[in-house]
Order: sequence, then C-alpha cells, then structure tokens
Amino acid sequence: MKQLSNELLEELIEDSLPYASEGAVRPVIPFYDETKKDILGITVWTGDASYHAGNTDMYVPMQSTAKIVTLMLALSDFGKDRVFEMVGMEPMGDFFNSISQLEQNHTDKPFNPMVNAGAIATSALVKGGNVEERFDRYMQFLRNITGNPHLEMNEDVYKAEKSNGARNRSLAYFLQSTGAMIMDPEEALDFYFRTNAVMMCTEDFARVGYFLANGGREPETNKRLIPPEHLRTVKSIMLTSGMYNSSGQFAVEVGFPLKSGVSGTMIGAVPGRMGIGIVGPAIDAKGNSTAGGALIKSLSQELGLNMFGVDDDEL
Repeated sequence: MKQLSNELLEELIEDSLPYASEGAVRPVIPFYDETKKDILGITVWTGDASYHAGNTDMYVPMQSTAKIVTLMLALSDFGKDRVFEMVGMEPMGDFFNSISQLEQNHTDKPFNPMVNAGAIATSALVKGGNVEERFDRYMQFLRNITGNPHLEMNEDVYKAEKSNGARNRSLAYFLQSTGAMIMDPEEALDFYFRTNAVMMCTEDFARVGYFLANGGREPETNKRLIPPEHLRTVKSIMLTSGMYNSSGQFAVEVGFPLKSGVSGTMIGAVPGRMGIGIVGPAIDAKGNSTAGGALIKSLSQELGLNMFGVDDDEL
C-alpha cells in the first residue's frame, strides 16, 4: 500500500487524465467549453496536511455538491424525521433531473436529497425569513466548514441557472402538487440556484469532505457544528445516492461517501481520515466527472481507503 504524497497524486492525475476524452463539458455553465475538458485537479486534506496535484487553482460552481450542505442545514433546522417526511432516503435508478420517477412510482415525495427534486424540497427546509436570509446562513455555514471567508456566488452562473431552469421549475411545481413543498416553489428554486452557483476550488471541496470525515467540527476551533447523527445521515445518503445512478458502482469500487456535481466537481469523505476535493469538468451522461471518477477509484485502491474491509490476501 502506498503513502499519500504530492508525488503519488501527480502520478494518479497523469494516469486518470486520458479518461477526460470520454466525457463532455457542460456548455450551459458560463465559461465552460471544450477548452476546459483536459482540466483535472485534486486536493486531499487530512487535518494536519494538505496534498495537491493538477489544476487546483480553478474555481468552479458547486452545482450538486451543494446538496450535501443544504441537507446538513435542513437536518439541523428540522431534524431527521421532519426532513424525511418531505423527501425519501432511497436510491433512484434514473437521471438526476428526472420528473418521470416522481409520477410513475406513485410517490408523493422525491426519492432522496441528492437528486434535483429532493434538493429543491430540502431547500425549502432551510430556515430564514426570506431567500436572502436563508442563503446568508448557507454561506456563513459553508465559510465556517471550509475555513474560507472569501467564498462567493457567481452572478453569471446564478443567472444561467435561472434561465436554464425549466426542468427544475417543473420539478418544484410537481412537488407543490403532491404536498412535498412547504413554501413558494419560486423561493425554494431561487435558493437552490444560488447554492449551485457558489464558486470553490479543490481545497474548498476537500475541506467540506474533511468536515464530514472529522465529526462535523469547524477547522479553526474544532467546535462541533452539527450533531453526529445528522452526519451519519448525510454520509449514508452520499454513499447510496451521491453519484447519481452510478452510486452503486462507486460504493463498490471506492467504498466511502462521495458527492458529484455536473461542473465536474467531487467531494469525498473518508471517515476519520481525510477529505477529498476533485475538479474535472468533462462529465459522462450520468453527470459524473470521467477523469475525476477514474482518479478517485485509483486513489482509494492505492491508499486502501475502502471502508468495507480488507482484501482476502491481507487477512
């Protein structure tokens, strides 16, 4: 088994980068085009040290990695029982923005908080007097858990989210019709669009992963910001649903909680050990970074990070 180092990460970046050719950059994201296809970067944060390789200084929108932060806030505000009255816990064998699954399965709530419908329903469970207050709380929480006070929303990305949000609006209004939306759908959508548009780099993503891996403690003070039971819930949902309908494959081949976003972002949380942040804009049809996926699989294998046990030849 190898030791974590910048040199190891550089080797894994070099081996994984060719997989970018199997994906495509999502053009509806401002400043995203095919020139970003061969970008790949990783940061691993252990609490004592930070390891880097590749394109680590590129700031990209959180997109669906924001869903885990929103879920943490909703659980803190309303508790598990109330949150899961409005959204389910089960994996969904369809695409992340599917509306057909809601209707065909005769359910009155989304399958889980990691798909778009579930995240929109969860967005309605973040407390605040208006969208601005809710989003300010989101940003303060995110700055606290990353230790980065300079994180901001990108206005152009936010506007693009709104102008290309017809499918998400359909989901929100469908949820309203089933009773799974507790506020004005447009307010929930506006909050959701804003969280997707927050810009972060691999270090920030890794810090979110480490927050999950390290018991929900603020990096500067070591103060616990959310209860352990909520962390367990978030990490369990990430493991079963965080990589869309490739979640089962990643659970087997990587073996720790992950969450991806269509900007090619990825957050990994290895319980008690490290947080991982990856940026690789070329994504596959399911919404996951192709090079980033190859990279996280190799990293788990090389460092023995799979939390489901050791291989037979290690017994």
